[in-house]
Amino acid sequence: MKIDKRLFRALAQFWNPAYSCFAFRKVDLVPTIEEYKALLRCLKIQVDKVYSKAINVPTFLKSLMNITGMSEKWVTARIKQKGDSKCIPWKNLKDLILPTQM
Repeated sequence: MKIDKRLFRALAQFWNPAYSCFAFRKVDLVPTIEEYKALLRCLKIQVDKVYSKAINVPTFLKSLMNITGMSEKWVTARIKQKGDSKCIPWKNLKDLILPTQM
């Protein structure tokens, strides 16, 4: 995709990060999704969807370690592959939650 550097310099010059809008003297402008699509020439953006780029997303293993408080070794031993996804059997989580029956 060819980027119009002059357009981006102009946009950056008028961008107000405090209010997340473009400020032209006393006029603040917030483009619509359709206008962003035209400016960025990204025609595949769907209006009814929210787009974001996650930063430092913890892996499934790290998430389970944080949630359960268990060690990496314990979590790794219980992670199963199911199709394209990773999961952990409900029994393993239930054993953490419910007290052991005697």
